[in-house]
Amino acid sequence: MRFLALLLACFVAVAPAGAQETLVLLRPARVFDGISATAHEGWSVLVRGDRIEAAGANVAAPAGARLIELPGMTLMPGMIEGHSHLFLHPYNETSWDDQVLKEPEALRTARAVNHARDTLMAGFTTVRDLGTEGAGYADVGLKQAIEQGIVPGPRMLVATRALVATGSYGPKSGNPYLAALGAEEADGDTLVAAARRQIGAGADVVKLYGDYRWRPGEDSRPTYSLSEIAAVVDAARAAGRQVAIHASTPEGMRRATLGGAATIEHGNGGTPEIFRLMKEKEVALCPTLGATDATSRYRGWNGAAPEPAAVTEKRKSFAAALAAGTPICMGGDVGVFAHGDNVREMELMAAWGMRPGDVLIAATGGNARIFGIADRVGAVRPGLLADLVAVDGDPTRDIAAARRVRLVMKGGNVVRGADVAD
Repeated sequence: MRFLALLLACFVAVAPAGAQETLVLLRPARVFDGISATAHEGWSVLVRGDRIEAAGANVAAPAGARLIELPGMTLMPGMIEGHSHLFLHPYNETSWDDQVLKEPEALRTARAVNHARDTLMAGFTTVRDLGTEGAGYADVGLKQAIEQGIVPGPRMLVATRALVATGSYGPKSGNPYLAALGAEEADGDTLVAAARRQIGAGADVVKLYGDYRWRPGEDSRPTYSLSEIAAVVDAARAAGRQVAIHASTPEGMRRATLGGAATIEHGNGGTPEIFRLMKEKEVALCPTLGATDATSRYRGWNGAAPEPAAVTEKRKSFAAALAAGTPICMGGDVGVFAHGDNVREMELMAAWGMRPGDVLIAATGGNARIFGIADRVGAVRPGLLADLVAVDGDPTRDIAAARRVRLVMKGGNVVRGADVAD
């Protein structure tokens, strides 16, 4: 489903006061367009102001155009991070509980400013940030600061406070009478009101926890009923928003799928049957392989055999999703691991069975389509915003090349790579 115009308006690049429209011709070795899994050799891209004006093999430089030569490089759409938490930092630095319970919101916001900059400089010009995890609506302010040019960062789709079933989330300061601090508790009739309240406060996407642990040490179990999920989805759609649902149990995933979620986050325990159902209903999976890999390493795994059970389960579910043809979102749950290291998820997706070109599509045009923003970003196509990244090498053959960022352009402005552009 496409977002309404009021949501898409947040993606319009803000030009500095008095700025004049500029013409820039980018001439790389090849262009990955975000649509085809193979790169186009010999293409060039013409940018006028904040938009792509032309792309192809015979694009000439108009009079007065600035020429940027990118020898040996691949030019591609700015990448889109599908599952981020800019207000979290790696759990091997500080546990999630301590971040939520002990770190002041001002400190977390200051960190998030740096995280946003690191994300942009890594070539990710758009992020879907799925919850501040206890930092309230600070993501709305960060998004506004980026849009107003106060701080550098990617375009943001924000979820503000995730919604959780009463008693199923944390941390609770050791007091069972205190509500979960990492999200907002809401159930039944109050759930739709909570979703609407968040949308009114600035949420671009509503996030639900469709399953979770009721007590520490227990396995996750479904939380929200199918009717509760469907009611939130209906309210969100009426407001032009999507619903993203955290779910890893087969039953939690089934309810999320039938309830109308746009995406399911994690999907650790997904079965072939569930992934076939997701494909049928056009529900995408954000597998967050990077989070499982990172947390396993924090617990002592060295990356070699034998794998921890969590990694083995994740490999199995990801393979089942690929076999079923389930739409795949590129989202690593970054924040669990370092911001700016977003390509870690893409490398794992390729190592675990996806072709590099398909991983790149997932990180660009695929995410744009899934999130309903494909008429703004995600592809090298005339009329779209000039969010472009140049990397050394060809990431359609070697996904690690996506790490070798040489130039980042956001809305027609070069934000990284002045030495390349000069």
